[in-house]
Amino acid sequence: MNRVTEQESNYDHIDQMSVLEILQGINNEDKTVAFAVEKSLPQIEKLTSAVAERMKKGGRLFYIGAGTSGRLGVVDASECPPTYGVPFDWVVGIIAGGDTAIRRAVEFAEDDAEQAWKDLQEFNINEKDCLVGLAASGTTPYVIGGLNTARKHGILTGCIVCNTGGPIAAESDFPVEVVVGPEFVTGSTRMKSGTAQKMVLNMLSTTVMVQLGRVVGNKMVDMQLTNHKLVDRGTQMVADELNIAYDEAAILLNRYGSVRKAVEAGH
Repeated sequence: MNRVTEQESNYDHIDQMSVLEILQGINNEDKTVAFAVEKSLPQIEKLTSAVAERMKKGGRLFYIGAGTSGRLGVVDASECPPTYGVPFDWVVGIIAGGDTAIRRAVEFAEDDAEQAWKDLQEFNINEKDCLVGLAASGTTPYVIGGLNTARKHGILTGCIVCNTGGPIAAESDFPVEVVVGPEFVTGSTRMKSGTAQKMVLNMLSTTVMVQLGRVVGNKMVDMQLTNHKLVDRGTQMVADELNIAYDEAAILLNRYGSVRKAVEAGH
């Protein structure tokens, strides 16, 4: 396989650059990420469509990864319930080393090829579900092992990686390979590779939630009203949709507890 993520940076003597020169270099590299993602849209479409179909039939979406990739999966999964009002176990992010690894690296956790399946079994993963492996390198043993065993159990598999032709893609029914090129700091895949994975995760989960009916028009009608900002946003959404005063919308939202129910009642 071609380990583009480990190739030498396009920049040398970074340690001798000024602050502005470093920032400009990082920014120049970051500008290329969206174009790399664009090239992978056909792969992203196939994965997203397959996941949406499974979830329409009651399946769940699992992410597994290590390090930055694992953390990004946890972030995407944790944001689905408040944004779209779905149960917390519809989208699940699992990181090698457990929740401790979200804040502090757990040594060698990513090298255990057996642990991912053990972690997934705690959620009773089954053939209705989907599993997406996240790894910039495309070679993380934790992710390879999880995908391999999942496929043997009839679980739909996919991945988001930043090298081509790796073992993780080989274990995936629907691989997504976004090649962003060498990092500004050689091998630091939390940079462009992480940005690319975050972008694809946003695309995947958002599109799936739209397909599941969790967006009406362009609004998050099922979002959880867990703080004043979101209550205000929800009130304004109700007011705009029903063409009524803000105060009247606030009463409806308070009565029905969700934007969707308030709008339906108002109609």
